[in-house]
Amino acid sequence: MTETTVNAGIAHGLFTEGDKIADTRAPAGPIAETWTRRKFEAALVNPANRRKLSVIIVGTGLAGGAAAATLGEAGYNVKAFCFQDSPRRAHSIAAQGGINAAKNYKEDGDSVYRLFYDTVKGGDYRARETNVYRLAEVSANIIDQCVAQGVPFAREYGGLLDNRSFGGVQVSRTFYARGQTGQQLLIGAYQALERQVAAGTVEQFTRHEMLEVIVSEGRARGIIARDLVTGEIETHLADAVVLASGGYGNVFFLSTNAMGSNVTASWRAHRKGAYMANPCYTQIHPTCIPVSGDHQSKLTLMSESLRNDGRIWVPKRREDCDKDPRQIPEEDRDYYLERIYPSFGNLVPRDIASRQAKNVCDEGRGVGPMVGDFRRGVYLDFTDAIARLGKAAVEAKYGNLFDMYARITGENPYEVPMRIYPAVHYVMGGLWVDYDLQSTIPGLFVTGEANFSDHGANRLGASALMQGLADGYFVLPNTIRDYLARGPFEPLSADAPAVVEARSSVEERTRRLLAIQGERSVDSFHKELGHIMWEYCGMERSEEGLLKAIDLIRGLREEFWRNVRVLGAGDTLNQSLEKAGRVADFLELGELMCIDALHRRESCGGHFRAESQTEDGEALRHDDEFLYVAAWEFAGGTGDGEMGAPVLHKEDLVYEAIELKQRSYK
Repeated sequence: MTETTVNAGIAHGLFTEGDKIADTRAPAGPIAETWTRRKFEAALVNPANRRKLSVIIVGTGLAGGAAAATLGEAGYNVKAFCFQDSPRRAHSIAAQGGINAAKNYKEDGDSVYRLFYDTVKGGDYRARETNVYRLAEVSANIIDQCVAQGVPFAREYGGLLDNRSFGGVQVSRTFYARGQTGQQLLIGAYQALERQVAAGTVEQFTRHEMLEVIVSEGRARGIIARDLVTGEIETHLADAVVLASGGYGNVFFLSTNAMGSNVTASWRAHRKGAYMANPCYTQIHPTCIPVSGDHQSKLTLMSESLRNDGRIWVPKRREDCDKDPRQIPEEDRDYYLERIYPSFGNLVPRDIASRQAKNVCDEGRGVGPMVGDFRRGVYLDFTDAIARLGKAAVEAKYGNLFDMYARITGENPYEVPMRIYPAVHYVMGGLWVDYDLQSTIPGLFVTGEANFSDHGANRLGASALMQGLADGYFVLPNTIRDYLARGPFEPLSADAPAVVEARSSVEERTRRLLAIQGERSVDSFHKELGHIMWEYCGMERSEEGLLKAIDLIRGLREEFWRNVRVLGAGDTLNQSLEKAGRVADFLELGELMCIDALHRRESCGGHFRAESQTEDGEALRHDDEFLYVAAWEFAGGTGDGEMGAPVLHKEDLVYEAIELKQRSYK
């Protein structure tokens, strides 16, 4: 690999390289003792002083809701913001399959270390060891917490909590509540949050969207938010700010994310100085209902848990793709995951299952209706499971998922195999944080999917819920106190320069969007951006494609600020204006994602470069050159989408508790 090729982004003037960055918060020593030592070393805040301190939390999903409830219970003054009409509508509710924890209830060899190892390996050795070990360590506490809240986890006949398996592991460690685990966990966090609202320690702001972070004297001191019902721009001040605002998968337009999910809170922080880490690490989930045409604006997830009992296959011959799958004999079916990966079979990690589905469809062996010029689908078949377990048992495990599939597709999955295809589902990239979950802006903490810290280049199934609740219930409350112990900070008035500047920038941006009065809708720009991202920064990336994508995004962004049409006014309910602000941020993020993917000329996890693969088409890492976190610094820009070349800061990844090696699931 030549120096010129490695630095293609620099050669094209797309980015510059700055000083290295490091996490200085994790104590040195044995990794099994790191979290215990950090909790002890973190400064304490006595109960009387907590009443004098205030924290703003943006987002009320599992990470944000749990954090708000826990900090409120501790006695801090908390303001919790969400753009939904209730915290119960946070996107965490959409998680289906389960939550991981190292309880070893099945006595199948699980342990904290094995969960740690599986997570690092699943992330293709691109995660920070200390953070991942802590996640595995506190996982068991999460289950105890949720059971105490009354979360109705599935149980075995004798009353013990049941487990099932997810991709990338060979043990059963996933706790679940049928196919609606996220919903049940969110209700648990929600009831804890509402208890603190009633107690007066948490003030809740629904239908509010954060549009700017206030940074005064180098510290995060509040946010500017818009009341989505009245249109009023509001200033909220505090001693610290926590972003728990989720991921940015909707940059692709079509994803399994809720329609309102966006990057604005994180991107506004990025523009103010918070580094964005590994933005190109996006997860394509292998089990989603396939795209059916150009009319769609959303895709639907089918839980990974279905891969426990469902078998994935396509016809061996192209000419059989039109046939009723029930008429294709067993010897003419290719159970390709079981064939290629005999050790893990259908439970390989998501990135691998997704790429193999793409490969067989690219070969012309996809199933289902033609979409564009080829068929985008593979079968997920429960015939064997129903014969082995009985329909009633399958229905007890997966009934709500089967019902959802039937309502959307009009097909009965008990009788005809499901059709699935990969779709954007999650992002491993996010704002850079240290071991304390603090960003590069002091006083700005980031939790859950909004940060980059735990999953490397690929997240294992059932680990998002684990991270969200770990961060919210157990990690952030123990680390943010080290920062808050230095407060209360000097009061900040509404007419302080930093507050006035932040508020003015929001008001000016709103005026500009409304004044353009162009000819294209916001959705048309979002859809075009999504097409660019999927084609050139999706399941497979190449230098040629990424350079083309960057040019296309820049042109699209220029046209957006010249030709978008935002209807309505700013001082009232205006969903067109909401979308415009979010898409404007996606247009900037999309370019950075492509630059990040271009600079990382290796394949790892969900980031697959066509130029870097083994002879049999597997991802090929280059640890000698890319064993680092890519943390990007915003280099300035104008309000109309002009951006300077971002600055790359590398955080070296050091593996001491795990041997670094090429991933294999065969």
